[in-house]
Amino acid sequence: MSAPVLVSADGAVGILELARPDKFNCLSMATWRLIGESLASFEEPGSGVRVVLIRAQGKHFCTGADLDEVQGLRADRAGLDSFLHSGHDVLRAMEASPLPIVAACQGLCLAGGLELMLGCDTVFAARGARFGDQHAQFGLIPGWGGSQRLTRLVGLRRAMDLFCSARWLEADTALAWGLVNEVVDTEALHEHALAWCRTAATRSASGLAAMKRLAREGLDQPLAQGLALEIALAVDALQDTDVSEGLAAFQARRTPAFKAR
Repeated sequence: MSAPVLVSADGAVGILELARPDKFNCLSMATWRLIGESLASFEEPGSGVRVVLIRAQGKHFCTGADLDEVQGLRADRAGLDSFLHSGHDVLRAMEASPLPIVAACQGLCLAGGLELMLGCDTVFAARGARFGDQHAQFGLIPGWGGSQRLTRLVGLRRAMDLFCSARWLEADTALAWGLVNEVVDTEALHEHALAWCRTAATRSASGLAAMKRLAREGLDQPLAQGLALEIALAVDALQDTDVSEGLAAFQARRTPAFKAR
């Protein structure tokens, strides 16, 4: 059986490509394991990767969990626990990663696929993409953090709308709700997302990591605590060689050449 995730790099952009188009790129434990292992390798010093792009083969980004695998585990509580933790652990690693993680979503992004997308930092959607949570339609509930991340991102009422109705959002509505960052033509999606990643990869790696940490951790902290963290990280940043390079480049009116990770 071929690997469910193809791993590659485009310069400083690490690429994870869901590669089960015949199964609508559904998520198995093997898929989560490969995503987690690949992310860890991208984070290694010397990997050269500064930004990660998650994309998918075929017509659809991801329609959820591998239900054949779920069905086979229903009588095995410990197995189900492992299955759910396989996704939870990787999504938490994605959020804690110093690398910005970008998703490019075409076609359907549903249920577990939505949960994977919610763990990313920036999301580009194809014009015909549709987003939703179908768990309640089949007597299920989210198991990979969707109940918490979706509510935090779009608010209680909009999240409850999707949870209870199981309806699909069109890409433009997802954009209006703040679920995605930008909507682009389907045929341009992957190149557009990759071009954004290439640009982001020219920025200071330490600066990107600090800003991601501030944004992510600040969501779960009182304002005063988040502001204190910002001051602490800003003081650290001002001692960083990337700041020296950035200021020198500004004064010389040239493009900064930041140090490798």
